[in-house]
Amino acid sequence: MNVTVNVNGKSYTRDVEPRTLLVHFIREELALTGTHVGCDTSQCGACTVHLNGDAVKSCTLLAVQADGMDVTTIEGIGTVADLHPLQTGFWEEHGLQCGFCTPGMIMSSAELLKHTPNPTEDQIRHHLEGNYCRCTGYHNIVRAVQHAASAMQGNAAADD
Repeated sequence: MNVTVNVNGKSYTRDVEPRTLLVHFIREELALTGTHVGCDTSQCGACTVHLNGDAVKSCTLLAVQADGMDVTTIEGIGTVADLHPLQTGFWEEHGLQCGFCTPGMIMSSAELLKHTPNPTEDQIRHHLEGNYCRCTGYHNIVRAVQHAASAMQGNAAADD
C-alpha cells in the first residue's frame, strides 16, 4: 500500500506492507533511528512519537493508519545547534544514563508541557508512567522536565 506521511516537516511516500508498524516505517523506511523499539507491546514508551501533535506509541499503530498525518520524531524537535528545552534539561539535569528511553521520555514530556506548562512532580511522574527507564530511578528525569518547563516559561515571558 502507498503511504504518505509528513515526518518532521517533510513529506514521504512509500509502498509498505499493510502490517508494517509505524515504528518500523520510521526506522527502516526513513532511517530515523532515534525512535527506539523496546518492547513491541506498548509497555515501555521507547517508541513514542507525536502523531498530529499527540504523543503515541508508534509500536501500536500501523504505518497505513498514519497516512496523511503529521509525525514528529525526536529528530524533529530540536537540532544539535538548537536543542529543545527538554533536550537541554536532560543534559543539564543528568536525566539519562544509557539513553535508550530518552527519546520516548522527551516526546512524552513534550506533550505534557504543551498541555501543562508548569507541572508538579506528581503530574510529571503520572504522565511518564507509560515510559520505562531501567537506569535512572526517574529523579533526574523529573528534574529535567522541571528544568525544561522553567526554561520554556522564561522563553515565553521573554517573547511577550
